[in-house]
This record gives sequence, C-alpha cells and structure tokens, in this order.
Amino acid sequence: MSDCIFCKIVAGEIPSFKLYEDDEVFSFMDINPLHDGHCLIIPKAHYPNIFEAPGDVLAKLMPVVGRMARAVNAALSPDGINIMQANGEAAGQSVFHIHFHVLPRAMGDDAKINWGLRPGDMDRIAANADKIRAALAADGA
Repeated sequence: MSDCIFCKIVAGEIPSFKLYEDDEVFSFMDINPLHDGHCLIIPKAHYPNIFEAPGDVLAKLMPVVGRMARAVNAALSPDGINIMQANGEAAGQSVFHIHFHVLPRAMGDDAKINWGLRPGDMDRIAANADKIRAALAADGA
C-alpha cells in the first residue's frame, strides 16, 4: 500500500534499523521505543490486522517473533519481555499493517499497554540494533 509507513520501510523508501529479513518477514527497531530494544516484526505483504492476515503468514511471523525476543533478551538482559500485537485504534494500533512488538520491560516501569509515543535517541536505537544483530548472528542467523 502506497500510504503505509511499514510498506515504505520494507520497500526501502524510509530508512530503518533493520534487524532481520527473509522473503516474507521483516524486523526492525521501533523508533518510538517503550524501552531499549523495542522492536517490531511484520510481514512484507500488507495486511491491516490479524483478522485479514492468512494463517500461513502468521505461521511465518511467529518463529521470527520468538527469535527476536530471544535475541533482545540475550543482547540487553531486560527484567522481562512482553509480546504485543494490537488490532484497531481502540487497541492502540497506530499503523494499520499487522505487526508484533517485542517489548523489553524493567521492574517497576509501570508501562501501560497504550503508552505515549516519544521519539527515541537515534544513536541509542542504532547501538541497540547492533547488539541485537550480534545476538541474532550468534544464534545462527
């Protein structure tokens, strides 16, 4: 879709801190992170939400979601990790291209499901992307 920011990222029209890519799945750092290491996993094909994404697409996403969570955990040692996927504006979905969040957590962070977007420090995001890529490589990428 020409107006979808995630489709533009996949097409290389908008830069990203890419972490992983295969023929059908793309993972990159969230530039409005909840915490260090917050990353996203999306299908390359455009599906607005989980309801419209075919089962075979979801089946290809989930192993990458697990792999990214393990890489973030190995790279950054957060106190915990949430995996989140929102559908619809009321659920906090702000980009209508199905995506999964890997959300590193800190004890006592009192994070809410619908957190406010605050631009992150791009140098810090880049450094965390490097750490996660290294963890992916160590995992046999």
